[in-house]
Amino acid sequence: MSTVELNAVSRWFGNVVAVNDVTMSIGPGVTGLLGPNGAGKTTLLSMMSGFLLPSAGTVTLDGIPVWSNPELYRRIGLVPEAEAMFDAMTGWDFVHANAELHLLPDPSAATRAALDAVDMMDSRDREIGKFSKGMKQRIKMATALVHDPEVLLLDEPFNGMDPRQRMHLLALLQRLGADGRTVLFSSHILEEVEDIAGTIEVVVAGRQAASGDFRSIRRLMTERPHQYMITSANDRALAAAIIADGSADAVRLTPAGLEVQASDFGRFVEALPRIAQSTAISLFEVTPADESLESVFAYLVSR
Repeated sequence: MSTVELNAVSRWFGNVVAVNDVTMSIGPGVTGLLGPNGAGKTTLLSMMSGFLLPSAGTVTLDGIPVWSNPELYRRIGLVPEAEAMFDAMTGWDFVHANAELHLLPDPSAATRAALDAVDMMDSRDREIGKFSKGMKQRIKMATALVHDPEVLLLDEPFNGMDPRQRMHLLALLQRLGADGRTVLFSSHILEEVEDIAGTIEVVVAGRQAASGDFRSIRRLMTERPHQYMITSANDRALAAAIIADGSADAVRLTPAGLEVQASDFGRFVEALPRIAQSTAISLFEVTPADESLESVFAYLVSR
């Protein structure tokens, strides 16, 4: 069980501040790192993996500074976003070379296990330059796994993968997280983060915007009303009752049901069953209209 800690970390390049005073803790399980382009995600991952020295603050793995510590690198696996690879090498040779660099006792067995994990054994003898983008991503994943690291840092690992490849990698990350590995991955495909990440870290303009379960984060945003779609036995009568109760800010009757906007989450959730009972109107479905990770992310970015 390993934990990566960032304490008041900043990184600047000349006059450009890429990461600004970020403090976060990444523990066992799968964590999603979200942010728009240029938010600082790659810079954060580079500092966590020991490739980049923070301009201020500290990055540690289990309390030990990561920068300039080769022994810690053996506990970390990295999948960079950059595609630069040795295209003339075969997939097997590339992963095997990484196994040898880690001084593994049986590099061939480790290579075979890593290629099996990413479903690339059948293509192991092809040159990397002839791989598709998705296949290159999987070979990079194999090199990150070959030394059986405790921590995996993945920068946009799903780029270029077809749906089958994505499903395979999603399942692999879930297994690794369930086994107690510390997995942090960035992705612009928000549904994938929502599906497998137990927690999220959101960075916007180099700053940490939010941390935790995305639904919990959404409920803390009391300055933005919550939205619901409701269907019932009598939508028109229910709309009138909700308006009369005063627990919602706005109610709109649509062909699909009622669109309700409520600033006070707790009050509305408590009031709706009471209103339905007092009016004898059966509720068929109550669905949060803005509970998706995409909605949370869009709101945080726009703040």
